[in-house]
Amino acid sequence: MIQVAIVGTGNISNAHIRGLLEFPERCRIAALVDIYPEKARAAKEKYGLKDAAVFDSHEKMLSSGLKIDLVHVCTPPSCHAEIAIHSMDAGISVLVEKPMAPSLKECDEMLEAEKRNHVTMACIAQNRFRNIIYKLKKTVESGLAGKIRCAHVDSLWWRGHCYYDLWWRGTWEKEGGGPTLNHAVHHIDMINWIQGGLPEEVTSMLANVMHDNSEVEDLSFAALRYGDGSVAEVTSSVVHHGEEQGIVLQCEKAKIAAPWSCVAEVTKENGFPVEGHNQELMEELKAYYNSLPDLVYEGHAGEIDDVLAALEKGARPLITGADGRKTVELITAIYKAGFEKRTVTLPIGPEDEYYTETGLQKHAVHFYEKGKSIENFASSEITVGTY
Repeated sequence: MIQVAIVGTGNISNAHIRGLLEFPERCRIAALVDIYPEKARAAKEKYGLKDAAVFDSHEKMLSSGLKIDLVHVCTPPSCHAEIAIHSMDAGISVLVEKPMAPSLKECDEMLEAEKRNHVTMACIAQNRFRNIIYKLKKTVESGLAGKIRCAHVDSLWWRGHCYYDLWWRGTWEKEGGGPTLNHAVHHIDMINWIQGGLPEEVTSMLANVMHDNSEVEDLSFAALRYGDGSVAEVTSSVVHHGEEQGIVLQCEKAKIAAPWSCVAEVTKENGFPVEGHNQELMEELKAYYNSLPDLVYEGHAGEIDDVLAALEKGARPLITGADGRKTVELITAIYKAGFEKRTVTLPIGPEDEYYTETGLQKHAVHFYEKGKSIENFASSEITVGTY
C-alpha cells in the first residue's frame, strides 16, 4: 500500500485526490498539507479522508515521522522545486504538478535530487493519458500519414479578468509566467512527445490584451523549426472564448488531428488536388485509429495509475522529470524570443541568463503591474480542458 501526501489542497488537488481514490487497494492518502490548513481540513471532510493527518507546512509533515512513499506537489509553481527536493532528500518519491518549475536551474536541481536519493520523480502531463492524444501519437508512429512536416498547436483557454486577482497569479515571481507556462504547458508537452524532441529554433510574440491586473502575458504566438526542417506554431491563450484546444499535424501523406479528423490529398497533373481526396488512405488511417484500444483510465487518474505502477514495479513512469524539463526549456525559449524580439536557438544551458529564474525575471516584460490581490476565491470549481 503506497502512502501518499498531498501538498497544496487548492483547485488542482481535487483531480489528484479523485485520481488516487480510483485505486483504494494500491494507495492511501495519509496526509494533506496546506499553508491554509482550513483548506486541507475541508478537503479531508469533502472526500471522507478520516485517517489523513493535516499539516500547515511540508516541513512539518516530513519531520512528523509519518510514513509517506509519494508526495503530490500541487502548489503554485514558485515552490515546486523546494517541496520536491525536500521530499526527495527525505527518501520520498514525488509527482509534481505542471509546470515542473519556473526555471531550468530548478528543474536540474530537482533531477539531481532524484538521482542522488535513488527515488522517482514524475511530472504531470495528464493529457498524454487522453484517448484522442494517445491514439494520435500511435497513428503518427504507424507511419501511415508519413513524417510530420507542419504542426499547429492551439492551447486556447478563457479566463475572466478576476482570475489574476488571486495573490500568486499574474506575477513573474510567483506564477512564473502566463498561459505559455501555465496552460500551454500541456500542449507543449504533447508536441514534444509527438515530435520526439525539441526544436532547434524558436521565435515568438507575447501580448497582454485583456488582463490589466497582471504582469504576465495572456497571449503568445510561437514559431518552431526542427532539425529535420519541419515547423510548428503554438498559440497559448487565456483570451479565447470557447476554449477550442487541439493539435493539427500536416504530414507528408495526410492531415491528422486531435480532436480526430483526417484528410489526404492526391494530385492532378497540374498540381491541384483531385476532387474527393485520397479516400483509400483516409479509410486506412481511420480504421487504424479506431482499432486502437481505449485507455483504462484517462487524465490524472491515468497518470496516477502509471506512477503507482512504476513505484510498484521499480520501473520508470511515462512522464519523467526529464520530460518536464524539456517542456520548461521550450517555454523558456518562447519567453526569451518574445522578450528579446528575435529568433533564439536551443539548447538553453547554464551559461544563459534565462537558465535561472532571476535571469528570466530580469528580462521579463511587465505588461501591467498587479494591483488587486486576494488570498482565496470562494469557489473551487475549475476546468482543466479535455485535450
